[in-house]
Amino acid sequence: MRVIIMGCGRVGAGLATAMSRRGHHVVVVDRDPASFTRLGDDFTGSTICGMGFDRDVLISAGVQTADAFAAVSSGDNSNIIAARVASEIFGVRRVVARIYDAKRAAVYERLGIPTVATVPWTTERFITMLGETPRTPLWNDPSGSLVIAQLALHEEWYGVSCSKFQELTGARIAFLHRMGAPVLPEPRSVLQAGDEVFAAALAAHLDQARAAAALPPAEGADS
Repeated sequence: MRVIIMGCGRVGAGLATAMSRRGHHVVVVDRDPASFTRLGDDFTGSTICGMGFDRDVLISAGVQTADAFAAVSSGDNSNIIAARVASEIFGVRRVVARIYDAKRAAVYERLGIPTVATVPWTTERFITMLGETPRTPLWNDPSGSLVIAQLALHEEWYGVSCSKFQELTGARIAFLHRMGAPVLPEPRSVLQAGDEVFAAALAAHLDQARAAAALPPAEGADS
């Protein structure tokens, strides 16, 4: 795969080195030539000095034949502009941008530009490691209409089947985390104590699904 990475800070350099180790052809673009010293000794790709959203620079980096483009510089505006140029002008199929502003990230997701919102993602990771259930969806499709989120269960859901859970909450269980391992449940699979539930739901109905999961299931829902 031919990959262009805009930004050679710590994230960009780490991403470039990791992709290079996997055997991909990687080109790193950064306006500061000194930043390329962050690349590891085993980096086998190439570097270009310039603005990552400049068309001539992108053409020099091979954007016309690129399979993927990652904008991970320190500027939200630069990342979004570069991502849109790569996607909309040059037709790169896989494009992602790092965004610090969570509200702006949500807007660009709806425009079809996948983003990594750094601050919210880091915050949610800390929340998870502190033993709390994250409130922010783990994933949403580019339109923003479908999400995958972790749902906190009332203990009376234990013993209820996944199909019944879906029927009563409107959320479909995508996977479970059970005893330290991921599980892909069948409709007849039964929820157990200690399960961490990750469910897919329409974004508009997520709050309702959360509320339903946090309450005891309707009487007679043990099948």
